[in-house]
Amino acid sequence: MAEFIKIQAEGLPALREGNPMMMSYNVEFAEVTGGTFWKAYTPGQIAGTEEFYVEATDEGIAAMYKDLMQVYPPIDLYNEKLRALAKELGTAWVRVSGTWSTKTYYDFDGTTNGQVPEGYLNVLTKEQWIGVLDFVKAIGAKLIISVANCPGLHSAHEPWPPTEAEKIFSLSAEYGVPIDAAEFTNEPNMMEDTGFPPGYTPADYRRDQDLFFQWLDENYPDCIKVGPSSTGGDNLTFGRKSGGGIEQLASDTCNCADLMEGTKVPLDVFSYHYYNGISDRLASVMPGAHWQPDEALCEEYLDTAANFARTYAPMRDKYVPGAEMWVTESGDAGGGGDAWASTYLDVFRTLNELGSFSTVTSGVIFHNTLASSDYGFLARQVFDPRPNYFAVLLWNRLMGTTVYDTGEPVREGAHVFAHSRKDGKPGVVYLVINTSTTEATTAELPKDAQRYTLEGLDGKLRATVMTLNGQPLVLGEGNSLPAMEPVAQSAGPITFAPATCTFLVL
Repeated sequence: MAEFIKIQAEGLPALREGNPMMMSYNVEFAEVTGGTFWKAYTPGQIAGTEEFYVEATDEGIAAMYKDLMQVYPPIDLYNEKLRALAKELGTAWVRVSGTWSTKTYYDFDGTTNGQVPEGYLNVLTKEQWIGVLDFVKAIGAKLIISVANCPGLHSAHEPWPPTEAEKIFSLSAEYGVPIDAAEFTNEPNMMEDTGFPPGYTPADYRRDQDLFFQWLDENYPDCIKVGPSSTGGDNLTFGRKSGGGIEQLASDTCNCADLMEGTKVPLDVFSYHYYNGISDRLASVMPGAHWQPDEALCEEYLDTAANFARTYAPMRDKYVPGAEMWVTESGDAGGGGDAWASTYLDVFRTLNELGSFSTVTSGVIFHNTLASSDYGFLARQVFDPRPNYFAVLLWNRLMGTTVYDTGEPVREGAHVFAHSRKDGKPGVVYLVINTSTTEATTAELPKDAQRYTLEGLDGKLRATVMTLNGQPLVLGEGNSLPAMEPVAQSAGPITFAPATCTFLVL
């Protein structure tokens, strides 16, 4: 059914002030050190013309990893194209973390000669970490990390020692690029599956989280304390509400309360991880947590981000009252992203997440990742921008920090969000997402506006190139960004075509 929405040039009630660095991103530890990460999909799988399927085995998910992953070299954080495109996104947080961070040894004096010490998974060199610090400084970003907590550092029965953490914090401070925020560990509710020592319990985690943050307060008091960085659990699922979550892959999991109840050192920010579901790579193991591409515009799928935010907000209020919520990992699917994550089809999820999260709370969303796997803003190694890159670039350029209540309920064909103008001028910026693939949405525009309409090239949802007002968004000569200019929209009737995302600057 065609929808009509009301657009107002003024008088919208304000909901809250958002974080100006709301749209941020991850650079995985596995990228920095080099290592095993998800294999790329083929062009046919991305286009939807070639099926992706993995035969499940009796050995479970561990046996499948061998065929789903490959070893990649370290990312080149000095690449001029990468730095220029990251800088265009504006001031952001860069999170260097991931499961590998829990098991990384900091070999800053070169004593291991590249050999991984027992109880660790990989090694970070001084040169590699200086590369991260230079990247953060060059693009004017802020840095957040998590630290090691694995069998190589201590046993479950021994208190966490700060020996490794001190290496990375002191080197960063001495280099002039201090670590601005820290989570103790990545996805701690997965326990041993995230890399903790054998036999590790929630009680051990609470003990050690307090030890880490107490150490942080004593030695690096300006560093923001963030946690607990949970993933799933808490009656939340990656996938359909009845389909089960990523915790099914782990041998032992716990909830947010298990990690936070009774901890003594107060945090500054509450964090969690969110994914819409499980990727094509893991669909044969967890079919109930996987969404098909023809479901990517349905209301239940698109509500996942807001549902996570609504569920975690009361926990934030209980454990870190008055704080922001940070989604320190976000993307369309756990397991490296779906085959369509690099296409226009995922833009609906990304923009809807930004809009809906803002109506629930203020904070930061860290897209996973900047330039790794199929859900990265930029293609691995060549760093070509994907549709999601241009979508968030427009968001960052146009949407201000004041969030307004549009009065429009979210429904098929009408996901409507409004913010102040990023340029600081009086007025409002609307984001209208028409999720219907068959029906146009209409409105009456109260005044002249500037219009930015996004669509898949040739009208294809799984297009790897997105258009802005009909013009393809691709890099030009010398890797220059395309002109991203609006078209004039006169006051009066306005139509939003099926399967389009439109920014209106009034």
